[in-house]
This record gives sequence, structure tokens and C-alpha cells, in this order.
Amino acid sequence: MRPFDENKLHAYREISYGISGPRLTSEEDALVFVEARGLIFFWPVKDVELPSLWTAAAGNRPVHAQHDDPGHVTWGWKDSMLDQKRWYYGKLLRGRATLVSLGLLPHFYALSERVGDPDDYLLAYEQGQLSFEAKSVADALLTHGALHTLELRKRAHLGSRNAKSRFDRALRDLQKGLWILPIGVAEAGAWRYAFIYQLFDRWLPGVLPLARRISRRDARKAILDCYLESVGATELKEIKKLFRWEQRTIEQALRDLADVGRCVERQEGAWLSTAFEGYLQGNSLRVRSQSSRYPNTQNKD
Repeated sequence: MRPFDENKLHAYREISYGISGPRLTSEEDALVFVEARGLIFFWPVKDVELPSLWTAAAGNRPVHAQHDDPGHVTWGWKDSMLDQKRWYYGKLLRGRATLVSLGLLPHFYALSERVGDPDDYLLAYEQGQLSFEAKSVADALLTHGALHTLELRKRAHLGSRNAKSRFDRALRDLQKGLWILPIGVAEAGAWRYAFIYQLFDRWLPGVLPLARRISRRDARKAILDCYLESVGATELKEIKKLFRWEQRTIEQALRDLADVGRCVERQEGAWLSTAFEGYLQGNSLRVRSQSSRYPNTQNKD
């Protein structure tokens, strides 16, 4: 049994996830939501607790297969925001589409294997962290600049049908490592729809100097703070499942947050945010803007 009321946790998440209360109805609403939560999924991910843009706009229901479902307005918001540099979008967590506020983004960069050079993927490749296909995709972007998916496959010599799964895996791995990201949509291919990709540092050069001032310990603390405030309560195994961090670093981050009064351990392995603690005691939940807590990395170039 958990050391708190499960119904209270459900009600807390209904508020935190944007399910109860007014739905998101515009791009600006979506931006405010991402900045408030710090990190969310684009669509809900099975067995992983985290707010999503879909549930905040469409409610707590499955993602509908029909493209004319009203909830899919989020797809248009995402596409129109790709080239505006107002949030990060990419397959960052669990290889799933993730949105991160620009204030929190340098903390993810600080935890990456990046060293700040556009071609540092070569070092990762030499160390066996990236596949040959991922190297080929990054090579193509380094040489030719931003490319839509069809042209990128061609330039990376992965255009054959039997290479598609390896190309998709390369895109996913490069996004998880913050080497590349989608920056727009092109009318290309049979569906007249293809992401345009670019090297991360060429698109968001302002992230690197901020990330250099953040230690890995502080980065985990900031990210975990946002996550824990969103979900209210969690266990070590859930944190590890989402972020893929080592248990000792998770425990250190939780202790750091506890030291500054941001969370509390109610029983071994079960951690509660102080926001949820206050909610259990009858306090109203006020969702804070993460942009007020972390520096803004928006780049106008």
C-alpha cells in the first residue's frame, strides 16, 4: 500500500496534466503548458507517467486513429512551432516525441554525451555509441545542411526499402543524444509531409554556453524537480524507466531535492513532491512556470 490517498494522487495529476479545467485551445496555450511543466510527451506513453499535449488538449482518452479527431489539433500546433525556436520537440525520452521548455533544455544537454562540436557524433561513433547509419545521417546534415527526410535518406545512402528501419533507428538515436532535431515540415513524398532535420547546435547554438555552466548533478536535480512536481509522487523504478539514469545518481538527485525542501520520502522508495504534500494537506495546486526558474535559451538568430 502506498503511504497516501491514491484518489488524491489521481486528482492531483488531473490538475497537473491539464485534464481537469479548461482544455488547451491554441499554440500559445500549448507553449504556456510546456513552460509550466518543463517536460511533457507529445502523446501519452503507455505505462509511463508524464503529462502530454494530447491529454491537455483532448482529455484523458486514447489517441484517436482518425486524423479529423478534434484532439489532433495538437499536430498542427507542433508543426507550426517547429521553426519558431520557442520549445524543443524531438524523440528525446524513451525514443518518444517529447516537448521540453527552452529553460530546461540546457540541463538535458548537460547530461548528454555532447562535447559541443557539430561533429562530436564522430567520437560517439568511434566509441560504439552510435551506429554507422546514425553517423551517415549526421554526416549528411553536417555536409549539406538541413534536409527533409527523403533527401536525407538519399544523402545518407539509406534510400532503399530494406534500409528504412535502420534509417528510422538512426534518427531516433541521434535525437535521443541531442545531435539532431526536426525544425520544420516539407511537402515531400507520397503524403506530401516530411520532417526537415538539422544538427542541434546549428539550430540552437545558445544552449551550449548555458549547458557548460550546469553540472550533471544540478542537471538531474532540475529535471527531476520538474518531473516530480508534474507527477506528484513516484518510485525509483519509475524514474529509472523514464530517464535511464543509474540508481545512485537518482538517489543523489532526490536527496538534493529533499535538502532544499522540494520532495520528501514517505517510505522507502516512494517519493512525494512538496506540491503534492501540500495538496494532501488541503492546499490548492498552483502550477509554476519553469521559465521563471531556469534561464531562457531562446535564440533569435
